[in-house]
Amino acid sequence: PNQGTVEATLKFTAGDVTLRLDRAKAPCTVNNFLALAQQEYFDDTSCHRLVDHGIFVLQCGDPTGTGRGGPGYTFADETTKSLTYTSGVVAMANRGPDTNGSQFFLVFDDSDLPPDYAVFATMDDAGLDVIRGIAAAGVSPDGGEAPNAEARITGVILG
Repeated sequence: PNQGTVEATLKFTAGDVTLRLDRAKAPCTVNNFLALAQQEYFDDTSCHRLVDHGIFVLQCGDPTGTGRGGPGYTFADETTKSLTYTSGVVAMANRGPDTNGSQFFLVFDDSDLPPDYAVFATMDDAGLDVIRGIAAAGVSPDGGEAPNAEARITGVILG
């Protein structure tokens, strides 16, 4: 369906993050996320990237944990020039135009990004607090972008 909303709860080791996915804004993106969740694609995966300066995002959805993994396919962008990335938004990560797959990012503070990433969901306030708690521990001191705090999705509950 290309209308309505659906809930999904990301079960993090740090707590639950409930998402409200909006089919009207990004129907293909939402259907892709739901299909991957039903296949348990995100289960027992670590969020591999935390950016806590300039932009404020936790990136997840790569089962390899490297930032280079994906489902083996890509799909077209569902973007508009008016997209903004305010605190609580969930959007697709990509490597350029029409390269969406499984990786997504959770925005934990307003971020100035170009409107190149499909916004498909919002987090509830309690979930936003969970992501902010992960972010508060900062990034790995080895110069990478891995979060210091454990950021593992143990499962996704739909509905």
